[in-house]
Amino acid sequence: MKMEKYLLVLFLCVNLCFIGVNARFFKVPWSRRHKGISALGDPGMKRDGLRIAFEAWNNCNGVAHEAPDTGSPRAADCFDVSRNLTLLHRVSESDNKLGIGKKFNGLSAEALYDPNLYAIEKELYLGSLCEVSKSSKPWQFLKTSKPWQFWMVMLKSGNFDTKAGLCPENGKPKPAPINTTMNFPCFGEGCMNQPTLNHQPTQLLADGTMKGWFNGTYDLDADIGNGLANISFYEVAWEKKLGFGRWVFKHKLKTSIKYPWLMLYLRADATKGFSGGYPYETRGMLHTLPRTNFKVKFSLEIKKGGGPQSQFYLLDIGSCWKNNGKPCDGDVLTDVTRYSEMIINPDVPAWCSPTQLVNCPPYHITPNNTKILRNDTANFPYGAYHYYCAPGNAKYLEEPVSLCDPYSNPQAQEIVQLLPHPIWGEYGYPTEKGQGWIGDPRTWVLDTGGLASRLYFYQDPDTLPAKRKWTSIDVGTEIFVSDKEEEAEWSLSDFDVILL
Repeated sequence: MKMEKYLLVLFLCVNLCFIGVNARFFKVPWSRRHKGISALGDPGMKRDGLRIAFEAWNNCNGVAHEAPDTGSPRAADCFDVSRNLTLLHRVSESDNKLGIGKKFNGLSAEALYDPNLYAIEKELYLGSLCEVSKSSKPWQFLKTSKPWQFWMVMLKSGNFDTKAGLCPENGKPKPAPINTTMNFPCFGEGCMNQPTLNHQPTQLLADGTMKGWFNGTYDLDADIGNGLANISFYEVAWEKKLGFGRWVFKHKLKTSIKYPWLMLYLRADATKGFSGGYPYETRGMLHTLPRTNFKVKFSLEIKKGGGPQSQFYLLDIGSCWKNNGKPCDGDVLTDVTRYSEMIINPDVPAWCSPTQLVNCPPYHITPNNTKILRNDTANFPYGAYHYYCAPGNAKYLEEPVSLCDPYSNPQAQEIVQLLPHPIWGEYGYPTEKGQGWIGDPRTWVLDTGGLASRLYFYQDPDTLPAKRKWTSIDVGTEIFVSDKEEEAEWSLSDFDVILL
């Protein structure tokens, strides 16, 4: 009995010493203990083993029809670096080419020949191939890290064929033809097609640089190798020195007369559950969803702005909750996508004004939590808002009100679009037009949680306030119905979401 007690004490002592040694050598750095922890799987885009995916959408975040010889518009480039410094790719090109009628592990019978469902389940499949479930961080030695999958390149066309019957109206099925006063672009039958997708899997070059890209066009009969005149084009290329620095993502987006409304973003989406704009399971980079106390850091250089209609988002955050404040559950009739977008293109004006209250949120909340009503013309910061629109399924809206486009999401949506203004300075956002624009590359540290917690979002009277959790955070541009060909070009790096 004494020997058993002795061995037990010895066992405990050895383990306590082991933990103490590890606590000493794997101690959390001071900066992480006092400046917050990252909500991302790859904080700062520094990890050699890249995880990046691609998704393309039509106007209402659907697929409808796959592009010929392209497969479902989902793809990924995910690899690890071996000890002998070779890139071990986890996703094959045959995986990326998967399309309706082709089976893969986990695919449901219901989705096999349904382009919309197929794309959703293909993203989950690619996520399973790319998932990182173990942390390489030494200070996480004594705890299991949360799994994560990839950065997401999101490409979307705003073309909308009102005769095709492909999109719901605020989540409700809407038979064609749709009668609307909104002027959606469409060149005719087939205008809601998916784009071509070319992929250069990441390569390790002789100088130690890793490079890869996605690119393509919505013009299915075009050959981008012969030039880009009169056609649409998108590209996201990435590069990093092996063992040094961080990934730099270089973006290009070009509209055309046939495709005048295009969107391209690099997103950090939820790793589990819904992401902003999607009423189904997605995969991404945000392993912990930020709420109120968080900052977003990134480096951005804009080389071409995309013209006066380019709503370039310094930051776009998205989430979903019902009008009664309850979390979304996938019911597209009652769920509402919520967006807040800071536009930094200096050509974009404030549609909100003392004479256009319909474009303003009902009130503004200052950093010291003072509420200013929009009809308080002496104090309301009209120039801080480009546009506000309310969800089309809200029942108790305050007049005057502008309703959001009911077709471009699978459910109702609410959008708060911001502009540079001194009122945002306390949160680290731009205070003057031109800050961060062409010729002014910057590293931004934004108190996004502080600002987002004070923005107006509609809620039914006498209901508990929604617990705002942000499921998508992205940077990029929406070139909004340009009347001529436009080009945008920018680089993004150092991206991180820091929980305080």
